[in-house]
Amino acid sequence: MVGRGRVGPPTLEEVAALAGVGRGTVSRVVNNAPGVKEATRLLVQQAIAELGYVPNRAARALAGSRADAVALVIPESARRFFAEPFFSDIVHGVGAGLADTEMQLLLTLVRGDKERQRFVQYARAGRVDGVLLVSVHDSEPLPDLLAELEVPTVLSGRRRSDEPVSYVDSDNVGGARAAVRHLVATGRRAIATIAGPLDMYGAQCRLRGYREEMRAAFGAVDPALTAQGDFTEESGGRATAELLARCPRLDAIFAASDVMAAGALHVLRAAGRRVPQDVAVVGFDDSPIAQHTDPRLTTVRQPVEEMGRAMAQVLLEALQEGGAASWRHVILRTELVERAST
Repeated sequence: MVGRGRVGPPTLEEVAALAGVGRGTVSRVVNNAPGVKEATRLLVQQAIAELGYVPNRAARALAGSRADAVALVIPESARRFFAEPFFSDIVHGVGAGLADTEMQLLLTLVRGDKERQRFVQYARAGRVDGVLLVSVHDSEPLPDLLAELEVPTVLSGRRRSDEPVSYVDSDNVGGARAAVRHLVATGRRAIATIAGPLDMYGAQCRLRGYREEMRAAFGAVDPALTAQGDFTEESGGRATAELLARCPRLDAIFAASDVMAAGALHVLRAAGRRVPQDVAVVGFDDSPIAQHTDPRLTTVRQPVEEMGRAMAQVLLEALQEGGAASWRHVILRTELVERAST
């Protein structure tokens, strides 16, 4: 039997072996997470009782061992991190949320498997009490790896609709619908969109909101009016050139980020299209870029700094409760901000 003649406290792996399940299932049971069959949950609970397993988080609390540090992890390149105001606003919000605590904020960029594994080892060693994850793509395994280590984690955004990890997100679908609704109200009919990377759930939601409102207004969506971007200015420019070549009649563009909208404005100007007289443009984020484009950009405001503060608050609450609280899912409202580009 597992555990006989052993030295040291029982481990998560031993509980999994005794129950005949994977580590992730044991972690979900320990954290009271949904998605585990009742029979499986009982097997795991019996194995925990038989072995006398104590979760890592409880052992650390009993020992009074805290790192007094929170990691803000961004799985993106340094180029994108420094180019997009979204990230600096998140950092500012998180910093404000932790300002009245003794927590040290550690910023980490994870740009591949090697850096990911290095951070997992860092977290496994107990050097951080919790993790805030920003800009997570749907294939990113880090949230699941941290869940197995029982490290409290909060995401900015989410990987899918049924995300089991705590997250703070904005109403991406509603924001996109408001953008298209505004363009329709100003008399635009050939409304194109520049979508963000579709391995990110937020980009999927903005595209869904565009399509839903286009169907509501016109009964159908012309696929030729959708182009793909990756949240960079260059991709916004390339997508706009593609759209103009495919649909010279287009009279509006909804870009899934202000940065891509800025790229669209450059290409429209070079093509001799006046904004907003010939083509109206709406972005998403209400980043500082929107205030400095020519013309100034109509955009959907998502409260990025507030998202950062909310992430910090959700994580602090989890830490105060020993990490055993139910996962929290927070959705913040968006708002259309009208400026000269429409």
